Amino acid sequence: MFNINEIIEKLRDVLSSEKNDGKVFDKDIANALELTSVNFATMKKRNSVPFSNILDFCALKKISINWMLYGQDPSSLIDSTDKYWIKYFPTINVSAGGGAYDNEEEYEKLDLPDFFVDLIGGRDNVKNIEAINVTGDSMEPTLNNGNIIFIDKTKYDVSKDGIYAFINENGLFVKRIQRRVDGELDIISDNKEYPKQVVTKDGIDILGKVVSSIGKVF
Repeated sequence: MFNINEIIEKLRDVLSSEKNDGKVFDKDIANALELTSVNFATMKKRNSVPFSNILDFCALKKISINWMLYGQDPSSLIDSTDKYWIKYFPTINVSAGGGAYDNEEEYEKLDLPDFFVDLIGGRDNVKNIEAINVTGDSMEPTLNNGNIIFIDKTKYDVSKDGIYAFINENGLFVKRIQRRVDGELDIISDNKEYPKQVVTKDGIDILGKVVSSIGKVF
């Protein structure tokens, strides 16, 4: 999960570089994020990250959202990252217990540095990638709670083993899928505490293959 206090300190560093005395108070950060002081205080108490406000702040200051959220090299402060971006759905969660797939039109732009573009298939493939959140522990240690996963929506051929996001009657899931010789599918959690399931190909709707992820490693 994201630590709001760590993100606030990065915001404070950016704002202090713009002030003569270098002093930045919570009210200054709240104003920069276009939040009221009350909302900002509540956000800190609940460890709630206002992703939309932070993305707007990073776009305005032309700094990397990846540095802000994940501590990428601070040199990205001077890099404009508006060349490549993908749709990130912060309200969509994929989990072992059946995630939510609501508000699929409410997305944010997630800027991508050049090196990460190459990791997800190159410049021509960026348009095929979407990002959603992981909740739960069913795919640990491969994917952890709070990770953001990147899904290639053109890769839905489950005859090729891999980790896929899919929907069934119980919700939205991310699992390792292997095709059996009888044509059915093994649905596998990397966390061995969860049992393997067997389903028919018609029993799930594949959203795409997980091609990368970012987040904490435990």
